[in-house]
Amino acid sequence: MPPTRVRPFARSDRDQLTSLVNAHLSAVTPGASVSVQALLSHLEREPGEFIVDPWVGERVTLVAEQRQRVVAAAHLLRYRSDAAVGEQFRDTAEIRWLVCWPVAPFWPDADEAGRALMAGCLEQLYRWRVLRIFADGTLPGPGVNGLPEQWPHITALYEAAGFRGGRTETVLIATVEQLLATPPRPQPGLSCLRTLGVNGTRFSALDADSTVLGYLEVAEAHRRRGVATWLLLQAAAWLELGGISRLLAYLSEDDGPAEQAFYPAVGFQQLTRTRRLLELS
Repeated sequence: MPPTRVRPFARSDRDQLTSLVNAHLSAVTPGASVSVQALLSHLEREPGEFIVDPWVGERVTLVAEQRQRVVAAAHLLRYRSDAAVGEQFRDTAEIRWLVCWPVAPFWPDADEAGRALMAGCLEQLYRWRVLRIFADGTLPGPGVNGLPEQWPHITALYEAAGFRGGRTETVLIATVEQLLATPPRPQPGLSCLRTLGVNGTRFSALDADSTVLGYLEVAEAHRRRGVATWLLLQAAAWLELGGISRLLAYLSEDDGPAEQAFYPAVGFQQLTRTRRLLELS
């Protein structure tokens, strides 16, 4: 078979790369996809990462080509070393994401493309001469924040290259219809205030004295009174008006039993478990 060619991404690869990325997205989140233009924009900058993204000093996208087909691709970031960069990211680099078609009867050497691409990534990362090297799997689409369990072939590539550790997060999903079907507990004296929050629209629960009891996360003193469920229903009703059908939630391994039990109780189900920030040992 012809050898695998690892090279920088070219604009003519855009359709094949988008298909490859969307296949990985939809294996995690049903129906998820990204447009060609959105993916190209992502390769240049991530506006949603408004704190971390300005720290990036260099971006490189590599592809592995076999028989004129883009079989694997990876996006690499190098963070600057100046004092304006957060200490955790200063003078580090990461594989922001790596995707690769799995082996198939009609394409038995796809794994070779993945290994060749990983070798090309490591060559670039070492060339940057940074202090630490990390790996992630975050794609520009819903639900894929980290390295999900639905990509065992990608996990195998990272582990074979020497990436270890990381933290685990659980991603959950519910339909707005399911949430609205949850019987609300009466909450006399409560009102809902909708404002612009740090990350989007914020729904705050106010008592009769206009004291904020919580905004989707309820303060300790007011837990187990149904406030969180009531507040979530207010948000679900608002999303339904906007034509939104699904809602994601995230749990970290540091969240306690109350958080772990809350989401399944109101209709969320596990979408995936992901690993974040593996480090090259």
